[in-house]
Amino acid sequence: MGAHAHPENPHRYTLSAPALPTSPRLCRDFVRGIFAASGLSQLADAAAVCTSELVTNVHRHGKGDVRMAATVQHDRVRVTVHDDSPELPSPRRAATDETNGRGLFLVTALSDVCGMTPDEPAEGTGKAVWFEFNVPPTHTKSPA
Repeated sequence: MGAHAHPENPHRYTLSAPALPTSPRLCRDFVRGIFAASGLSQLADAAAVCTSELVTNVHRHGKGDVRMAATVQHDRVRVTVHDDSPELPSPRRAATDETNGRGLFLVTALSDVCGMTPDEPAEGTGKAVWFEFNVPPTHTKSPA
């Protein structure tokens, strides 16, 4: 087994930001930094775009602060964006002349898997929207 940057135990990073126009950029830079520090620079830009889209959705349609978590595991990285609005985003409502509504299509296209989860009653009334990137197998190098 070769040494690699991803431990068996996941590393979890969290960020809380106000739902302001500047928050997508702050969250995007946060995620880009996590991917780069984890040796996944080749995925950092795509992850940053996905993060920006999800945080922009919270700013436009959500409620309360943006709470973000990134979990780095040996085989995948998951980024979750949480807000206090129970309304689930719909990727199917954008008409051809609309400028909004395409963010989730982009997240679906760029990430390996994505989804959304309403809060459990004990957690509140909001939701979490998340995406994952698989860590490329070549990233975990075996000894030569």
